[in-house]
Amino acid sequence: MVAKTLSRPKAATHWSCRSLAKEVGLSPATVHRIWQTYDLQPHRTTTFKFSRDPEFERKLADVVGLYLDPPEKALVLCVDEKSQIQALNRTQPLLPMRPGLPARMTHDYKRNGTTSLFAALEVASGKVHGHCFPQHTHMEFTGFLNSIRRKYPRRDIHLICDNYGTHKHPTVRQWFAANPRFHVHYTPTSASWLNLVERWFALITSQAIRRGSFDSVRSLERAINRYLAHWNATAKPFRWTKSARQIKRQIRRVMDIYETGH
Repeated sequence: MVAKTLSRPKAATHWSCRSLAKEVGLSPATVHRIWQTYDLQPHRTTTFKFSRDPEFERKLADVVGLYLDPPEKALVLCVDEKSQIQALNRTQPLLPMRPGLPARMTHDYKRNGTTSLFAALEVASGKVHGHCFPQHTHMEFTGFLNSIRRKYPRRDIHLICDNYGTHKHPTVRQWFAANPRFHVHYTPTSASWLNLVERWFALITSQAIRRGSFDSVRSLERAINRYLAHWNATAKPFRWTKSARQIKRQIRRVMDIYETGH
């Protein structure tokens, strides 16, 4: 009955228990029980994007292979940049959490400039080599690659990168050609989720940046460097658990749902 009624076009894009119950002539408790029975969560949405890279399967197998079976005596690094991180300063001091009240901050803020964080995550250890730059062009990326070369001398290094133009600039390609112990592996287009450093970027954003208040770019960069030092002192690796075959099977299921509607 619920499915039949909601198949008709409606103006609503979000249903609560009460609004749906009124629409279909059931009690809110019944609607809630149906949602629980079939594990339906109408209050939540997620986004997705299918990669149309013609070499998707080869690149997927290449990157996942580095996670699950890394080359002996080589270092695997996940590299990317978190660009234009804003140094936002709230117009009033943060009000700390109190019993029954969450921490509160003003809605308005002052922008005090931006910085870009380049990071290289060691897959084996979880440690992160990071550096802030005022911009995020191929020049800064080349400078970051030079810092990686100095930090890890005499080791074969496999870099996992996405397809951002900076990572494929002719100057960067020349740099790779001049440094043959560096081997670059590109994730498929629209599949940056394959790069483990993105998981670390989510952590530093939620734990050190999003709720911060910074009166200058320098203070923002100090906070980033403190987080880096603390992270590396207690770092643990992220564990990649799914094979390329499992990922392809899961993507195929989602595509079937998208194409057929069920």
